[in-house]
Amino acid sequence: MGKKISVVVSCYNEELALGQYYMETTKVLQNIDWDYELIFVNDGSQDGSFDILSDLADKNPKVKVVSFSRNFGHEAAMIAGIDYSNGDAIVCMDADLQHPPECIPAILEKIEEGYDVISMVRTKNESAGWFKNFASAAFYHLINVLSDVKFEPNASDFFAISKKAAKIIKNNYREKVRFLRGYVQNIGFKKTSIEYEARDRVAGESKYSIRKLFTFSINTIMCFSNLPLKLGIYAGGMAGILGLIMMAYTIWSWAKVGTPNGYATTIVLICFMFAVLFFLVGIIGNYIAILFTELKDRPIYIVGDTKNI
Repeated sequence: MGKKISVVVSCYNEELALGQYYMETTKVLQNIDWDYELIFVNDGSQDGSFDILSDLADKNPKVKVVSFSRNFGHEAAMIAGIDYSNGDAIVCMDADLQHPPECIPAILEKIEEGYDVISMVRTKNESAGWFKNFASAAFYHLINVLSDVKFEPNASDFFAISKKAAKIIKNNYREKVRFLRGYVQNIGFKKTSIEYEARDRVAGESKYSIRKLFTFSINTIMCFSNLPLKLGIYAGGMAGILGLIMMAYTIWSWAKVGTPNGYATTIVLICFMFAVLFFLVGIIGNYIAILFTELKDRPIYIVGDTKNI
């Protein structure tokens, strides 16, 4: 029996892109030596995405559809696709064709060479704009400084894993607050990367607003680093040093000019210390929120309907 590749595609309101994505991807998959299954995960789309996917599944038994009961997010959709896959290699990608299907043969070459994790690294993404490109680079730099795990800069949600690596994701990495591309790079095994240039979005627009990206970045840092919790120690040490400096200055002022006028200095110090205090309380609150989400242990996703599963 030949090897099989599972292509996992997350979809949220992608009715305008699905037809072209299916046409281009199946053209690539039909020209490789591997058997394939094309797993579309409908993440609670509000447009006609599910109807289009159902029609594709009726026409092609290799097309499988997992439809959520509501929108659970892009990360949950990729987890679900991995859960339902049974290929010897799993490729995760988006339906907007920014992740080029023509990269799949190169990915399979790496799998056949014995690699278990293949990170797809963007070299260019003009459609994202300068701010998102800058923010992405800054995010990877920051998390690599804060975390013990070192991430591939500019790695995207376009990646591939072997069946062995997928088993680890299915059984062990089941957090409710997650960073899947980080988990993929964290599980170990033999890994490599392939560079690609992001294509223009074939239709629609990005589902990640600046606010969502900021929240996602904060949660990711807290999932992979406990260094922010230690900021209180550093802030306390800094406040102690600042206090000693102010005490020395007060004594010097008293010796030189008599009783010093410390009203403005006192107000500034109080404002500064309360700002630091509330910042640290906010960090602790975010960690507690993540712990609370994990303790509730609600499902990562709920499947409402399937096709060819």
